[in-house]
Amino acid sequence: MLLVDRKALLTIAPLWRLGFRPFFLGGAVFALIGIAAWAAVLLGMLPAWQPLGGWLAWHRHEMLFGFAAAIVAGFLLTAVQTWTGRPGLSGNPLMVLALLWLAARLGWLLGVPLWLVAPLELAFMPALAFFIGRSLWQVRQVRNYPVIAVLGLLTLADALVMAGLWAGNEQWQRGGVLAALWLVAALMGLIGGRVIPFFTQRGLGRTAQVAAWNWLDNSLLGGTMLVAVLSAFGVGLTPHPLLGLLFAALAAGHLIRLWRWYDKDYWGVPLLWSLHLAYLWMMLAPAGMALWNFAPSFSMSLPIHALTVGGVGGLILAMVARVSLGHTGRPLQPPKVMPWAFALLNLGVVARVVLVMWRPLEGLSIAAACWVLAFLLFAWNYGPMFWQPRVDGQPG
Repeated sequence: MLLVDRKALLTIAPLWRLGFRPFFLGGAVFALIGIAAWAAVLLGMLPAWQPLGGWLAWHRHEMLFGFAAAIVAGFLLTAVQTWTGRPGLSGNPLMVLALLWLAARLGWLLGVPLWLVAPLELAFMPALAFFIGRSLWQVRQVRNYPVIAVLGLLTLADALVMAGLWAGNEQWQRGGVLAALWLVAALMGLIGGRVIPFFTQRGLGRTAQVAAWNWLDNSLLGGTMLVAVLSAFGVGLTPHPLLGLLFAALAAGHLIRLWRWYDKDYWGVPLLWSLHLAYLWMMLAPAGMALWNFAPSFSMSLPIHALTVGGVGGLILAMVARVSLGHTGRPLQPPKVMPWAFALLNLGVVARVVLVMWRPLEGLSIAAACWVLAFLLFAWNYGPMFWQPRVDGQPG
């Protein structure tokens, strides 16, 4: 790899040597604080002050553009080094990008005027796309150009939310958030489709990897991005049978993937069954959305939270738990508490999607507690890995 001088890189504080370090740590801490705060709001335990746009607007925006965006940034800034053989972002540029993310989070939470928050908010994704795209362009790696397209569309979705706040238009805000959610799901599906079968093969010592079906991968990516665009234009906000067919097709595609990746032995490996369970929620979410489009009396909130908590949250927790070990020079053996963290997160999804239908308050409370505990266990056990040097003495 065309890396910078090793001695020069080792002079940088460990936290700023590679993108996964500040963004995985910041995303995990934000995840547990964000849901703890939202649960406190629902239970009437927070004072009367409001963040920008109110607590509901804060919750639905920040769990995507605060939590998920941080993890996406950390993953892509680290993965692009492997994809391209070019040096990853480090040092002062990485610090500035992380501080830009943090400034937008604090501004939104503290109720800073929109005209100050919006430029910070809307600068992050383009800056991330620039750093990723620059490396991809240098080696003309066309295969990963869709990542830049998704980041560009995420910027437009965020701008729609900002415009909705400015104009007091609830539909624009909701459409922008749902568009962003499905774009994140598209990105998770793209990355998950590559790494889950690979991690499974490596983790179980299999000699052959499951061959990719490009037609299926492209169909899932394109179909999910279509859902995002329709949501942004407001078409996806009301049920329609044709949308139901689209969601049903997406669910079927994810199910085919799960079937092709299945190996009974991964149930003995926490770093693997956590990935496959998370992807199961990625499949159940569009299935639930199909049901909502065919039977509008079914609550749309249930499949949306199956996707946000189980699919996005579950994949994030499982992937960062594995990626962080490898990139800090450690064996792929997670801390002993991490299977409990994976189990807690999945228990929380069941509470948020199933129990809440009969016992709403209890379901929400259990789901929030499980989520906070899961990410607290991760942050507590992995935090030192991010601000300490690699155990093998290598840079990165």
